[in-house]
Amino acid sequence: MQSDPRSGMDHRVDEIDKRILYHLARDARNTAAAEIAEEMEVTAATIRNRIHQLEANGILRGYLADINYKSIEGHVTYQFSCTASIPDRDRLCQAALEVSGVVSVRELMTGKANIAVTAVGSNTDDISRIAGELSDVGLEIEDESVIEGEYHQPYNPFGPEDAPVGPSLTDFMSLAGGAEVVEFTVSEGAEVAGFTIEQAVNEGLLADEMLVVGIERDGEVLTPKGETVIRPGDVISLFSKSSLEKDALDVFGTQ
Repeated sequence: MQSDPRSGMDHRVDEIDKRILYHLARDARNTAAAEIAEEMEVTAATIRNRIHQLEANGILRGYLADINYKSIEGHVTYQFSCTASIPDRDRLCQAALEVSGVVSVRELMTGKANIAVTAVGSNTDDISRIAGELSDVGLEIEDESVIEGEYHQPYNPFGPEDAPVGPSLTDFMSLAGGAEVVEFTVSEGAEVAGFTIEQAVNEGLLADEMLVVGIERDGEVLTPKGETVIRPGDVISLFSKSSLEKDALDVFGTQ
């Protein structure tokens, strides 16, 4: 399914559309139109028509398989943090997608390391080959890491009122030397919510070895500072110099 992602800007997404998107993000393969129709008290034909409209408007862009490449012997998933000049960024993203082994490319709203490339290699030589080809197309590789695990859940505000609204651990990455990077959503009622980052450190809610390296709020990427207030719904990227303990993220409401 190929659509212009900008084409859905004029399409008004109502509660029925939101519920469709919620269920498809939760489990597209096992979601039946009749189930959503019963929940929203409309016909199954209405749900199917809405899905077609969401696809046509570029809001529902596809149904991606969640593949655990780590379980396939010898395969490893890498993330490359790359930099491209703003005028060339779109072109280089498309060029990166053409490199064999690259499975996703993300444009980031930042000056440096503004492209994130996820690639799968059958061995370390294959990863080296991918890195070389990314450099050849014009990307400057700033950093690379093994992706140890990745976790997903649907956007809860689009779901029913009784949908789980707990925190979301969206990404997890182990780095060399035992360091880890996690990305998660701060839940309602989190102990740390309302504190500035500096206050959280002073109160012992954030350990010395933890560093907030990114905050996404209402679609905007913020540069974390000592006076930045942590709010429910913030998507936090947290770097830890050592492996996180099981309860290390409890103050964020994250498990």
